[in-house]
Amino acid sequence: MSRRLRLRRWQKEALEQLDAAQPRDFLVTATPGAGKTTFGLVAMLHFLRANPQARLVVVTPSRSLKAQWAHAASRFGLELVADWDGGTLPVDAHGVVVTYAQVGARPDDVARLAAGGGAIIDEIHHAGTERSWGDGLATALEPAGQRIALSGTPWRRDANPIPFVRYVDEVAQPDFQYGYARALQDGGVVRPVFFPRLGGHMEWVSPDGSAMAASFDDPLDGKGSSQRLRTALAPEGGWLKAALLQAHERLQAVRAEDPAAGGIVFAIDQEHARTVANVLHDLTGAKPVLAISDEPDAHARLARFAHGDEPWAVCARYASEGYDAPRLRVGVYATNVVAPLFWAQAVGRIVRWRPESGARQASWMFLPDDPRLRELALTVAEQRTHVLRRREEDEALDEREAALRDPADQLSLFAAVHSEAEGDLRGDIDDPWRVPPLAGGDLDDPALEVELPAPPRAAATLDGGDKPPDRALLRRLNSERVTLISKVSGMGHREINARLNSSAGIARITEATRAQLERRLREADRWLTRL
Repeated sequence: MSRRLRLRRWQKEALEQLDAAQPRDFLVTATPGAGKTTFGLVAMLHFLRANPQARLVVVTPSRSLKAQWAHAASRFGLELVADWDGGTLPVDAHGVVVTYAQVGARPDDVARLAAGGGAIIDEIHHAGTERSWGDGLATALEPAGQRIALSGTPWRRDANPIPFVRYVDEVAQPDFQYGYARALQDGGVVRPVFFPRLGGHMEWVSPDGSAMAASFDDPLDGKGSSQRLRTALAPEGGWLKAALLQAHERLQAVRAEDPAAGGIVFAIDQEHARTVANVLHDLTGAKPVLAISDEPDAHARLARFAHGDEPWAVCARYASEGYDAPRLRVGVYATNVVAPLFWAQAVGRIVRWRPESGARQASWMFLPDDPRLRELALTVAEQRTHVLRRREEDEALDEREAALRDPADQLSLFAAVHSEAEGDLRGDIDDPWRVPPLAGGDLDDPALEVELPAPPRAAATLDGGDKPPDRALLRRLNSERVTLISKVSGMGHREINARLNSSAGIARITEATRAQLERRLREADRWLTRL
């Protein structure tokens, strides 16, 4: 069985630096789409080779990312439990994937698993979001033998130092950086992203009842700028319709060369997303995939969209981070969030290189010509780090941050009256075929092929040759059998589960090895044949 993998150049450089220094903590900041997951897992394979009895703990921002990490780990022969409930791990599991919220809720349980083991902290900037998350992370992973921290977006500016990150003069210091500019130069990693901006004339009623009118070229204070932007994004106005049509025309042109290419709209909130989806449907005739948290199958819809060929998806912050859909080529920034963190996450959804799309590929994010968004578009290639706000500055928030925390139209008389697009698209609107072909880059360099250490205690293979069903699938099949037995026999789930657990020699299904899950499934099938 092959245990070889061709790394990207930055991944190999970072691994060599890590192996040479052997630090306990290693922070990598890399642009979205660069391959941070692969780097983290290969680094942990090296750690587990030297510490075969150690466990691996992966911390992620969301439940959906837990499944993604567990699946990615299985390709490297690592068995990670994504539905761990705090109990004993199956003996054939290498570790767990947990969320920041789980770590904050039960840090001592995680600490027992992490003791002497390895840890991957995905998007570590989240540890500064809530104090309980940062404190929980510090407790849970303090006993770990090695911690690999990953981040792909600009970090918040706040007063909470993030655990396991080195600061110099209150500025976070990554151990290895891989920015968008270098990734674009390397080729085969990210796409060039262009930012078409559409001007307009907006009319609205301000919170004090005054009638207001302005274009994006008119100077306004923070609150006025927020009201103008919100007016432009009103679904009943002309500006948003014009932007959606422009974006759809671009997507159609891209799909003529890349039929699987897709577009995504980032909406203000769930109600706005529903209305925007209806407007987009009316304008284009294409019914978009709607992914909002109120919809119980939102994660499944986004997963299907990532691998399908539908032209559009509409979301409300739902796909801003961790959503992997390389076929996305066009975005519409139809949200009033002007925070650099969210902006970078949204742009990160459309930058990922897709080999199937050919050597010439680019992406576009259509946006209002708002001065704040214009500034963000001009700084996409910049690397930003976490800067601690001096505690005496806590109450002296600048105007932009205050507007973000206290939207001007909340509990007010604000009302959008009218908006219309004006003028031609501004900014980066280059045609994709004017973009020079990007070489395959690192993929063509044989020196980047490395031998992977075999994972301890696991039978899975890198190429998935004869790999047995993964744990999540076996758990789902077992659950389906219990439901079927209950329907046919009339017995309760508790009694059925107890009998099947006994037949497999386990007390709880969460502690079952893969072999025990397979044994339990076979017993369920035999039971069904007797009914």
